Amino acid sequence: MRIGMMADLYKPHISGVTNSIELSKRWLEKEGHEVYIFTFGDDEMVDDEKNIIRTSGLAVVDTGFYLNLHYSKAARQLLYSMDICHIHHPFVSGSLAMRYCVPRNIPIIFTNHTRYDLMAQAYLPILPDSIGDAALKAYLSPFYNACDLVIVPTLSIKHVLEDHFGLVTPVDIIPNGVDLTAYRQKILPVDRAQFGFSKEDVISIYVGRLSPEKNLTLLLRAFYGVAMTYKNVRLLLVGEGPDHENLAAQVRHMSLENKVHFTGLVDYRDIPRYLASADIFVTPSSAETFGLSTVEGMAAGLPVLGIDAPGSGDIIENGINGLVTSDDLAEFTAKLVMLSTSHEMRRTMGENAIKSSEKYDIQTTTNATLQHYCRLIESTKKRKKSPRYRFTRFFDRFR
Repeated sequence: MRIGMMADLYKPHISGVTNSIELSKRWLEKEGHEVYIFTFGDDEMVDDEKNIIRTSGLAVVDTGFYLNLHYSKAARQLLYSMDICHIHHPFVSGSLAMRYCVPRNIPIIFTNHTRYDLMAQAYLPILPDSIGDAALKAYLSPFYNACDLVIVPTLSIKHVLEDHFGLVTPVDIIPNGVDLTAYRQKILPVDRAQFGFSKEDVISIYVGRLSPEKNLTLLLRAFYGVAMTYKNVRLLLVGEGPDHENLAAQVRHMSLENKVHFTGLVDYRDIPRYLASADIFVTPSSAETFGLSTVEGMAAGLPVLGIDAPGSGDIIENGINGLVTSDDLAEFTAKLVMLSTSHEMRRTMGENAIKSSEKYDIQTTTNATLQHYCRLIESTKKRKKSPRYRFTRFFDRFR
């Protein structure tokens, strides 16, 4: 099977989405399929994996995003030969899939990785909520419903798309897969001393992008409340992003420099070692579709503290493998105190977290996705070929 994955951003940009795409590609290739990633970049990029098809684009400041509203001729010709296309970003890649794939009867799957219903609030704060929301709906609603299948990671996100965007196209719930191989063997933790922390400290860890929608200000304020009473608590922030300087300034303002450590970007292969050095996994965001790093934290044996919202609320079993809370500062702080001060609670919930993580194994989720690929390819073959399809395919020979 020839599978085309379309993404606005790919490596070297680091995010949960790019990690998920890379992992899916690797496991599909293990199953013997040809997987191509269609994305953007500049002429100097050299990829360390095969079948990365880049079209040159205009660099957008230092975001890692390269803008182009077309694929190169070579990329288009290769895309036309795909059996199925799997979109991972709805805007540029989504619009190109509608332009290039739909007229050629190439079935389209879209995986919804992001809470787009919250994006306008985070990134367009100068606009009234109603305007930003209306603009997103005007594009996303018809886009979702033009796909042959939409994959969502949790039931809550399915309800969000149905209620907010009027989703009527077929939808299936397939969690983002996690490669648990590294977590099923003994992990050598990163030495706490390199963060200035000791063996006696209780470390809460966040892994992910440092950006406004992650609600990390709530985490810092809650941690400040805990740290003022309990002297052996520490916070480790693993990742990078546009909110780094703002968060660092807050840490300095709270005089927490000796208790909060920013690691910056970390090689994804080293994440298990960082998780193994901690005691609690914290995720304060209410804007997640699925917490890939949350599952990794669970696989490392960490109890999780997260917001009771779509995404985290679907993964965390309150009182079993972690604690859920509202985004109320007092409640979040109280739950963080509970986990920070009870070794027995952390031990019991950590053991349960390991068991919970097994349901997200990449092999299971890849097999579920493959079944949809096969079904859609077969159903597409049975469609009556329209005059538009025949016309398009005829002229493809001369382009």
